Amino acid sequence: MRRDNYPHQDDFVFMTEPTLHYVACDDAQGGHRMAYWQWGDARSAHVVVCVHGLTRQGRDFDLLAQAIVARAGGNVRVVCPDVAGRGRSDWLRDPAFYQVPVYAADMVALVAQLHREQVIDTLDYIGTSMGGLIGFVLAGHKELPLARPIRRFVLNDVGPTIEPAAVQRIGAYVGKSGRYESVQAAADAMWALSTTFGPHTPEQWLALSRHMVVPASQRTADGSAKVDVSGEKGGKQGGWLLHYDPAIGVALRAITPEAAAQGGAIMWGLYDAIEARTLITRGAVSDLLSRETAQAMTQRGPHAALVEFEGVGHAPTFVDPAQIAVVTRFLFD
Repeated sequence: MRRDNYPHQDDFVFMTEPTLHYVACDDAQGGHRMAYWQWGDARSAHVVVCVHGLTRQGRDFDLLAQAIVARAGGNVRVVCPDVAGRGRSDWLRDPAFYQVPVYAADMVALVAQLHREQVIDTLDYIGTSMGGLIGFVLAGHKELPLARPIRRFVLNDVGPTIEPAAVQRIGAYVGKSGRYESVQAAADAMWALSTTFGPHTPEQWLALSRHMVVPASQRTADGSAKVDVSGEKGGKQGGWLLHYDPAIGVALRAITPEAAAQGGAIMWGLYDAIEARTLITRGAVSDLLSRETAQAMTQRGPHAALVEFEGVGHAPTFVDPAQIAVVTRFLFD
């Protein structure tokens, strides 16, 4: 393929792996670094930020990111952060700060750094579950110093009202995993808790799982990993650990019904203030985003479009080509 058919692009457009970067973020304990994975053209003025769910990390979006780059003819920068306490990012010193306001402040710092590197003309946002809640703040809080307002906003299986039963289900397992003898063993254990993600081939699930673990011998003092993990090497001695701080579940398990109701009211206020064109993607049997809440979101605020995926619960993974196509059409059509 002739590369000169694609103006203003370099080798990043044809990458099969993303590049790893960091942004310095402020906090009350002296600051932390957030890692992010970048696909596409670093010189593009169109940025798509993809933010993962509670226990996940930025490599969840590998297939979607590659599809977005291809759909844009390479002229886009797709950025997939590891939220604090996950993946290659630092762990927070105080687990009480594993909450949406801190995560949203980190995303503001990320967008500011991206804007300094290359002026952003178009900013789009895709958020799965927790990533969507972070997106409510970025898209709905008009006083944030965001470099650009969000143009198109994808909410993947999350809304202002979160079903309590789903919170209890997730809280029951977050941070309670052990040590695994192999990546495959870790993948099998995660699948037992993640069948709501919908049908995946063994190969698809293993690919999603590889970046969820780190060799125990390569864990640093602050919890982040010394190297990226893509295979079995390094895990033979000491086994494998899930690639997140077990303490991320502390704040979740501390939520009272009263706090949940107050948080829901705040999120509805943010949602109603969103001006970005908005799409909701929902697992048709999701236990976290009810159909009633999703329907209400189509009738107020940005009057989101709603697409449901049959046979999927919480949450769609954007591995299935049909799911990917829904997002790319929304971003570019």
